[in-house]
Amino acid sequence: MTSVNLPTPTIRSRGDGPAPRMVKVIDQTKCIGCHACTTACKSENDVPVGVTRTYVKSVDVGTFPQARRAFQVARCNQCVDAPCVTACPTSAMHIRPDGIVDFDKDSCIGCKACIAACPYDAIFINPDDHCAEKCNFCAHRLDVGLEPACVTVCPTGAILVGDANDPDSAVAQIINRQPVQVRRPEKGTRPKLFYRGATQATLDPLAASAPEGDSYAWAEKPRGAHLVDPGHPEGSNSSAAAILNYDVAHTAPWDWRVSLYTWTKGIGAGAYLVGVLLLLTGHLGSGDVLWTWIAPVVSAVFLAITAVVLIWDLEHPERFIYILTRPQWRSWLVRGGVILGGYAAVLGVHVASTLFGWSSLPSVAAFVGVPLAVGTAIYTAYLFAQAKARDLWQSPLLAPHLAVQAVLAGSAALVPFAGLWSSDTVQALAWTVSGSAAVHLLMVAGETTIPHPTEHARLASHTMTHGRYSRFFWSGVALVALGLLAPIAAPATAWLALPALVGLLAHEHAYVQAGQSVPLA
Repeated sequence: MTSVNLPTPTIRSRGDGPAPRMVKVIDQTKCIGCHACTTACKSENDVPVGVTRTYVKSVDVGTFPQARRAFQVARCNQCVDAPCVTACPTSAMHIRPDGIVDFDKDSCIGCKACIAACPYDAIFINPDDHCAEKCNFCAHRLDVGLEPACVTVCPTGAILVGDANDPDSAVAQIINRQPVQVRRPEKGTRPKLFYRGATQATLDPLAASAPEGDSYAWAEKPRGAHLVDPGHPEGSNSSAAAILNYDVAHTAPWDWRVSLYTWTKGIGAGAYLVGVLLLLTGHLGSGDVLWTWIAPVVSAVFLAITAVVLIWDLEHPERFIYILTRPQWRSWLVRGGVILGGYAAVLGVHVASTLFGWSSLPSVAAFVGVPLAVGTAIYTAYLFAQAKARDLWQSPLLAPHLAVQAVLAGSAALVPFAGLWSSDTVQALAWTVSGSAAVHLLMVAGETTIPHPTEHARLASHTMTHGRYSRFFWSGVALVALGLLAPIAAPATAWLALPALVGLLAHEHAYVQAGQSVPLA
């Protein structure tokens, strides 16, 4: 048998010229959809069944007899401005000197922020070790002069890996001299995975509609409550006839626990803010039990519940301390953790001051506590904004909306306690519930009726208001609307604040889950 010498990627040292910039080119004009790359990747990297670092998506374009099947090899896009690296709180996702976006499983806490941030749905949680994983160009092979496994097995030479800064490399000659495409350039990630001869029907995850029935051409369509359906209620956004022939399952990274966390965090921030608001407007005295005990204790309890829910949502909850011991400061999970810690300290000072009779200290501490409580309420807007793939969450009004929701949640949570121990403030709380509920409903109306800037955002909004999560959304609207009636005959009607609090939880669930419902790959 004659041996074949396979070309190896050329990686030059810094002294020989520019630092290496490893890129990948996939020539879709040569891809035959054999899935050899998928199986080689699974074998080389020990990828479990049910998840993939790379796979071949196929779309049937046209109608019989003028029809053809188009393929697209999907995997990590190795972005220059990788949102997964920015969102990762522990630098488990990082960029190597040669530009490869790699991962360190020993640092991964399983927060799934990288999955939410990736516009290409290329990252998954390995079901065996519960760590984030994706294609990394088979970096362990490149480091010893070998090509990635997918490159070596491709029978048509459709996959190329090399140094884009080496003008003699095949990848440099293609991307510098031939027309190539990248996926989702509008996200500003500057991907280093280039496609030659790909069709928009495969590159755009919304361009092809899902087939009718329960199966693809040769595989069952995955089903499950937490799976992202590759189809959507209104079909594709392409004028061409394009139907998915084969795709793989992708799960929404953040489940109901993240919806619950946004609600408990809102109560934790809002109860204290409402206490300060009533104090400043003269509806509450500095010695009133609502200010000295109830507001800080309610805030502290729900802040503690928030911390428990956040840790519970991690795939590696025992590693939660890494957020503080191995912080990556661009991540809003880290910044949010610092804000939560500072706010918890202020609440501790407030309670201790009341316990030891230092009556003036809580009012002084409020100068620090108020901005920290506001930060606690709104930092999630910045965390969600790091999920570049989720267009519904990219709203500049999300931060003020979360602040309004915190006031609504905090005032509603204080109503039953005020009815028992501070009845003079019930009327003021009822008006706070009513006013914040009105502003919340107006903002919801604006978010759902104003035309959305992208098709992705429009479909997510449609799923929230008319699709899978519509019953949560509309029940949330109805229950919050009851809060408008809270001050009519308070204190009796003030109890309508409690249904409003439940309605806010339903809204949070619809918003968080619908934002993840649109396919990305």
